[in-house]
Amino acid sequence: MLQSDIQNFSQGRTKARAYFCYLFSKNIPNGLPSLSEEMITPLLLKIKADLPNCEGVYLLDNKGIQVTPTYAVGSKKDDDIGKIRADRAYYYRAIREERCSITDPYPSLITHDMTITASQPIFDENGSIKYVACIDMPINEVMKIAHLNTLDRFFSQGFKFAYGMFAFALAAVALLLFIHGVQSFYVAEITINSFSVDAMFKATILLTLSLAVFDLAKTVIEEEVLGRHKENNISGPNKTMVKFLGSIIIALSIEALMLVFKFAITDPAQLLYAMYIIGGVALLVLTLAVYIKFTKIKNAGDYQ
Repeated sequence: MLQSDIQNFSQGRTKARAYFCYLFSKNIPNGLPSLSEEMITPLLLKIKADLPNCEGVYLLDNKGIQVTPTYAVGSKKDDDIGKIRADRAYYYRAIREERCSITDPYPSLITHDMTITASQPIFDENGSIKYVACIDMPINEVMKIAHLNTLDRFFSQGFKFAYGMFAFALAAVALLLFIHGVQSFYVAEITINSFSVDAMFKATILLTLSLAVFDLAKTVIEEEVLGRHKENNISGPNKTMVKFLGSIIIALSIEALMLVFKFAITDPAQLLYAMYIIGGVALLVLTLAVYIKFTKIKNAGDYQ
């Protein structure tokens, strides 16, 4: 499986999950009394019939034990009854989230090709999970379901090119800031015997901004151009926003610190203005923390 296939699946994951959620909700009712394997199996087979390239369907109980055979391609039936699947992502995600979920691609035990499993918890009349229905689908079929067509890929490549251009421009800005920051040591003649606090802080601001802008460019290249998304982490546009706000917070913090030292020496009455900047920095940090918190919650939900 190529890396591009994994990236395409990642882009269409939400659409694919929505499709499987619709299939499950349309064919398998919840909240019925006297739920049994005999009642649900024909419904699973109906879903399998609607998906000609489906690798297999099967049913787990609420303990993760398979209670039906694996109804594989065609009329083939693998007798997997009694096998424990409690350690599989398609089981514990469905149990933990109490909703439909799809797994990451993994090698199929049936075809040995890359596949995903969609799973749906089935609730009894008391609202408790009694079964987990599972569908195995080849990754290429899932990408067809997600409508990842040529136009989608064209725009995806175009966006990558645009992000790459902006990232390299940011890297050039970071290089200029770094060069100017280093030059300021020589222009202000900062040495051990001739030390200027004001000049030192100005040089520090330039170097810190250079580092922050370079880190932002690095994040854009990794996330948007190379597609190196990290699970359970802030990524994509969200991570770019965090890096951007972080660079602003760092620059303002250094500026506030510089003003505190400057006003403490030259004009203590102006210290209040430095405190305003410090208060603004504190508000930005608090806002960023709330943003990260809710973004992680949303990403965790979308990832399932």
